[in-house]
Amino acid sequence: MSFLSLTEQDREQMLETIGIDSVDELFAQIPPAVRLGRTLDLEPALSEPELVAHLGELASRNTDTGREVSFLGAGIYDHYVPAVVDAILARGELLTAYTPYQPEMSQGLLQAIFEYQTAICELTGMDVSNASGYDGTTVAADACYVAKHATGRSKVVLAETLNPQVRQVVKTYAPGFRLDVVEVPHRDGTIDPDELQAAAGDAACVIFQQPNFFGCLEPAADLAAAASGAGALAVAHVDPVSLGVLEAPGAYGCALAIGEGQSAGNYQSYGGPHYGFFAARSEFIRRMPGRISGETVDTDGERGFVLTLQTREQHIRREKATSNITTNQTLLALAGLIHLSWLGPQGLRELGEICLALSHYAKERLGEAGLELVFPEKTTFKEFAVHVGRPAKDAIRAARSAGVHPGYALGRDYSGLDDALLVAVTERRTPEEIDRLVEALAA
Repeated sequence: MSFLSLTEQDREQMLETIGIDSVDELFAQIPPAVRLGRTLDLEPALSEPELVAHLGELASRNTDTGREVSFLGAGIYDHYVPAVVDAILARGELLTAYTPYQPEMSQGLLQAIFEYQTAICELTGMDVSNASGYDGTTVAADACYVAKHATGRSKVVLAETLNPQVRQVVKTYAPGFRLDVVEVPHRDGTIDPDELQAAAGDAACVIFQQPNFFGCLEPAADLAAAASGAGALAVAHVDPVSLGVLEAPGAYGCALAIGEGQSAGNYQSYGGPHYGFFAARSEFIRRMPGRISGETVDTDGERGFVLTLQTREQHIRREKATSNITTNQTLLALAGLIHLSWLGPQGLRELGEICLALSHYAKERLGEAGLELVFPEKTTFKEFAVHVGRPAKDAIRAARSAGVHPGYALGRDYSGLDDALLVAVTERRTPEEIDRLVEALAA
């Protein structure tokens, strides 16, 4: 069959071309001590029907939100993705589009990026957005790099209430960026502005999350002012869905706004891939990572789009690049644009209000069942922490036997919270499902 590569004749031709007689001779320089020394122990090949059945059996071992009521959040959320998202993404010119190396030939893709950038700027209150980032963790590392070059400082301050995965990625990047990372501990679920300002002396930036990892609302304006007062850039890591009801980072003095975009238009997908967003004030536009699509007019005066800035390694000299990730998540970012356009400003507000109302109902019902909130005095959005009276991992295991995933075990990341669950309530949860959660945890 001619469409199958690597026939014996193919191998002989390749060996003859490079001037050797056998495949063994090709690998002669590899020491015998590191060779396997036998053929691979592989099971016999399966037929197509057998393979499909086998893959189906493997897939059935996974659980999804169609079979288990999920209150699991911690950065990835079970929000509704409208059918229009998949319908538009399935169009060939979007689904198969690749990096616009010849931008003038990719007007549709560039316009999609431009509209996405516009939506992110409107959401965050910022002047400029890039074409998206890899995810909500790597954009935080990018923000640190931008801040270092903008300020000439090499220290970054992270709030302890920032998603632990985001903090870990920043720490992973820090040695390569020659950054020193300092963390500010939380005080009863949020960050103290005075403590943050003291830590921010000589810092390039301060990154905090709103709502934070515990679901609590930080005193965001005070934190941004504290960072600015120390000469550091204030960076807010935000949930796009929350911005229908919460103030935009640009309105309370942040220099950069970043975040994980999954909650707008993306499925949970077992943790990814998703897209990150990165927006900033206009003064940082030439330091921003990735691509930026701009609007112009052609020689006939017609509206057109161009790649205004391209600051990635594959576009410019390595030493001038602001990101070493040579891709982004344009298709998934486009899903976010479609979802946000489908919602509109009023729909986004209503979505946030539903999450607020349902999470408030969940807190009330859990309290009636005798379960105490970890931070009872704090205002929350769609996520909150609750004590379950025993190791949270045991509570999760027991609740899942009843078909309910009750949340995230906070003891994985925060000492002293081994009996605490982080519970996320989105618009997809119903009061009846919340009652099931209460029954499962109370039992």
